[in-house]
Amino acid sequence: MEGNVNMKKAINVGVDIKNQSEGFAYSMEELAGLAAARHIEVVGELTQKLARIHKAHYLGKGKIEELHELIQRKDAEVIIVNDELTASQIRVLEEKLGIVVSDRTMLILDIFAERAKTREAQLQVEVARLEYMLPRLIGQNEDLGRQGGGVGLNNRGSGETKLELDRRKIEEKIAVLNKELEELVAQRGIQRRKRQQSGLPVVSLVGYTNAGKSTIMNAMVEQFNPSSNKQVFEKDMLFATLETSVRKIPMPANKSFLLTDTVGFVSKLPHHLVKAFRSTLEEVVEADLIIHVVDYSEPNHENLMEVTKQTLLSLGVENVPIIYALNKGDIIDVDIPAVEENKVYLSAKQRVGIHELIEVINREIFKDLIQCEMLIPFDQGQVVANLNEQANVITTNYEENGTRLTVECTQAYITRYQQYIISQNGNPERV
Repeated sequence: MEGNVNMKKAINVGVDIKNQSEGFAYSMEELAGLAAARHIEVVGELTQKLARIHKAHYLGKGKIEELHELIQRKDAEVIIVNDELTASQIRVLEEKLGIVVSDRTMLILDIFAERAKTREAQLQVEVARLEYMLPRLIGQNEDLGRQGGGVGLNNRGSGETKLELDRRKIEEKIAVLNKELEELVAQRGIQRRKRQQSGLPVVSLVGYTNAGKSTIMNAMVEQFNPSSNKQVFEKDMLFATLETSVRKIPMPANKSFLLTDTVGFVSKLPHHLVKAFRSTLEEVVEADLIIHVVDYSEPNHENLMEVTKQTLLSLGVENVPIIYALNKGDIIDVDIPAVEENKVYLSAKQRVGIHELIEVINREIFKDLIQCEMLIPFDQGQVVANLNEQANVITTNYEENGTRLTVECTQAYITRYQQYIISQNGNPERV
């Protein structure tokens, strides 16, 4: 990576509560990945097994002394803790260690701030950052650079003043940002309602960060809508996607659907971020089908799947059908493509298994298609045009009273064009 000379040196610190073993080990490994995503070089690691986190200074006193020695030996500039710290814990640790102390939440907030591109994402991250900072700044006679912006990087609190430490000022800023965010959320709501009115099923990609959601979206766009130039950003890094992308996937017989790509999940995802990004994540709540993308090459993938499951539950996602896309099968010894009920083994990067995934999606979202006959007056030609464009029109006959269509469509279309239906699945429609 370019600019390694200027990278901050960090020591990662974590407490293994009641021997979480494998889960804890992965969490520490992931912390190193988060640090790398923030351009920080991890030069050492210190862990401790405790029954509970020490309320005053996180670690035990003996471990703090050991950490101080490690800091001197490694010439570290920052400590990154694998949990969310209180203001007093940060203050005590920094007094004892003499260097900047950050926590996992602050690190993730920094990454989000760096990656946010749209105004909505930037506002969401800034609101989350200020709400995280607020209880940690009250009563401290230091400038906002003390903790603003994260783990001791050059932009930490740049341009801020002591005045902005005042609780009222910060709360006022949060209120202003939330007001602007509400306007953008309202616009998103209008767009979502328009999509619902279109009658097209909505399929949402979810999963742990860097599992391959954007790669799967691009593979589908490439296969079914190659001339659209609608590729989304994808890169092998944590939180490459923060903005929700929506793409129409046009299928044969007008069995098309809308595919949404959302922000990736991570263990201990800060509740400030979940709250701030709730409007974005509502795309998942209202989906007709969820594709849970899994990095199947990751030995710890079952635990990561559980993190995604719990995050979805916290968002209120219930009773939505789920398909599991077990991705990156080309990296390990597994036969791809393969389908087992609602599981598809594939490699999005190699474009292997995308066709099979589409078949499983179609099987799920179009299993309740209804065949009906409609009689549409000649002066309602736009309705005929809409059905030809958006539904599967099987037969068309012109009669004395209008155009008779045999149509295969979803319940949304049945509701929308109820007045024209004369029979459903061969049974006369009761009006």
